Amino acid sequence: MSTKPQDILLGVDVPIDAGLQRAAGGPTQAIIDEVRASGLRGRGGAGFPTATKWQLAKDATGEAKFVVCNADEGEPGTFKDRVLLTERADLVFEGMALAGRAIGASQGIVYLRGEYRYLRAHLESVLSARRDRRVLGTAILGIPGFDFDIEIHMGAGAYVCGEETALIESLEGHRGEPRNRPPFPVNTGFFGQPTIVNNVETLALAARIVHRGGAWFAGFGTPASRGYKLFSVSGDCEKPGVYELPMGIKVMELLELVGGLHAKAVQVGGASGRCISRAEFDRSLCFEDLATGGAIMVIGPGRDMLRVAKNFLEFFVEESCGQCTPCRAGNVALLEGIELLIAGRCSMAHLHELKSLGETMRLTAKCGLGQSSPQAFLSIVEQFSDEVLGQQPRA
Repeated sequence: MSTKPQDILLGVDVPIDAGLQRAAGGPTQAIIDEVRASGLRGRGGAGFPTATKWQLAKDATGEAKFVVCNADEGEPGTFKDRVLLTERADLVFEGMALAGRAIGASQGIVYLRGEYRYLRAHLESVLSARRDRRVLGTAILGIPGFDFDIEIHMGAGAYVCGEETALIESLEGHRGEPRNRPPFPVNTGFFGQPTIVNNVETLALAARIVHRGGAWFAGFGTPASRGYKLFSVSGDCEKPGVYELPMGIKVMELLELVGGLHAKAVQVGGASGRCISRAEFDRSLCFEDLATGGAIMVIGPGRDMLRVAKNFLEFFVEESCGQCTPCRAGNVALLEGIELLIAGRCSMAHLHELKSLGETMRLTAKCGLGQSSPQAFLSIVEQFSDEVLGQQPRA
């Protein structure tokens, strides 16, 4: 696999609608086959195979089908989708149109993070220009029956709506709460119809893949994590920003690029991710090792790791939808435990109880929010035990 840096989405001239021009007049299955050959997996964090999701929706029956772009970029430390929507909106919308063509959908919806309201006028302008060019709307590119349009729906700032079923609930006008699964959105999604929900970056990459070919994309990365990935790098480093790097790059290599070799720790995957110490900087950023939706937080040597954990848990206490007990009550208990640790009043017995609680939350919480919220706490306690336990009573 090649690991040579090569811009695919950013920092390169991308021909507008080249993938759409190539595939629009051909068989719809060919679009999915090309995406399957690429090995593309969802770039929002879960890593579900994109072609499999599209195939399931294509094969499902319904009165209508929908393509939803998840632009609810609420993970702390993640901002790469904002850059794509600013600089490559055409590419994202092209990917949505290709997805619509592939599964037989005529309606697309962009679920835009409430804090990104300032981007709406820009996105509406791009959509209008696409309709004028006949690459959006009725009979796209003059092809009878290829009808696909896109509307923008604003989120209201709820982190849980980044989860696809909670997002769909919000689109339907309900409180944003995760649904029980099965059934899955590809069968029973928006208003009970087959629906695919894909991340901004996933859709942009799909457009590039249909243009350049699945084999081209599959030539980068690792056998289990094909292609390139956008990483949002922030924190205690010299050059924060968005980096486009091959899947499988080592944490140490990334830190060298961003001027963060002095780091004490790295939080991989945002608040819901895993915190690793220097001993693990040789690990790889890919689905088979350290999976991430793109957030990389560099933590410098002067940071108090307990306060880092406290910051993350305060976020989850605030953002829990409250629907299930493990998340609603568990995050509060973990936060109280962190406060006891900071005060030097947490016994070893209580710490063991907190760790057991975190593991239980991972297994029993209803959605990804509750399942992932203990990860930072658990990994910090594991990786920085000397710092965490330094002033605690031993009883």
